Amino acid sequence: MFAGLLLSSLTAFATIFGTVTGLIHDPQHRPVQGAQVTLRAASSAWTKTVSSDDAGEFRFDSVPLGEYTVNVELAGFASEEQKLVLSSGREARTHFSLTVAQAKETVEVKDISSEINTESSATTTLVSRRQIAETPGADQTNSLSMITNYVPGSYMVHDQLHVRGGHQVSWLIDGVPVPNTNIASNVGPQFDPKDIDYLEVQSGGYSAEYGDRTYGVFNVVTRSGFERNRQAELVTSYGSFNRTEDQFSMGDHTDRFAYYGSVSGNRTDLGLETGSTDVLHDLGAGLSAFTSPVAPGCICPRRPLSGAQRSRPADPRYSRCGRRTR
Repeated sequence: MFAGLLLSSLTAFATIFGTVTGLIHDPQHRPVQGAQVTLRAASSAWTKTVSSDDAGEFRFDSVPLGEYTVNVELAGFASEEQKLVLSSGREARTHFSLTVAQAKETVEVKDISSEINTESSATTTLVSRRQIAETPGADQTNSLSMITNYVPGSYMVHDQLHVRGGHQVSWLIDGVPVPNTNIASNVGPQFDPKDIDYLEVQSGGYSAEYGDRTYGVFNVVTRSGFERNRQAELVTSYGSFNRTEDQFSMGDHTDRFAYYGSVSGNRTDLGLETGSTDVLHDLGAGLSAFTSPVAPGCICPRRPLSGAQRSRPADPRYSRCGRRTR
């Protein structure tokens, strides 16, 4: 059986973007105009810079979900920095109280806890590319450890992913719904986990735009190339049942453009887990490719292409229903 999928994100039904806003004032609580505000991604070289207006406010629109650092600088004041986690379709509000720069300064590193989103009842979990790389087996093509290790209430039963007791879930790639939902770890994988930048998981209380998928929504933010600097990577592995996991990827970025592309392949002699010690389904293989061009001011389409194949040779020991014959 072969399953293929070609996605184009020209028309998106959901979003992977949010907004970052803030207010800057001096020690007398007067608004500060002309401060340079820099928004920097925690896992790549992606940055944006704006200046505060006469009301001391600033705003960043169309920011991909993820972890960021906001830095504020102005002559005569000590620089300030805050960290934040941005969810899709949400606004992260920051507040900076600048202090007058002293001749001798003390550097103090502070981290703030995540604020509760009072505008939504959805339970959201954000899994980063670094967490996937640090979790054993999570970067394998058919692995869902990136979900079961980080999302409360998620587990695997008979190779099927369950969240909060059910397996009706929705998958989105850069906000575009994937029609043939991946309910099992080895049936039709739609993307390579190594191509993921962030995975946003909503496991309850989400809006009606996601339809009847009542157990979970998985919004995948793919890699853009801002984390690469004229770099290419070849990953290969070999394990039991002649299992192979291979990928070649490359990417680069400038101040005005970034790109990322990959080609992945996998093969195993254990295509489907069985209820007995005999291996009924002997072959499983897959091939995928992914490209992601990004330019400032233009949300270019990111195009993944993937397929999977399973086969079972005829075996006289088994009937059509898969039971042993005598």
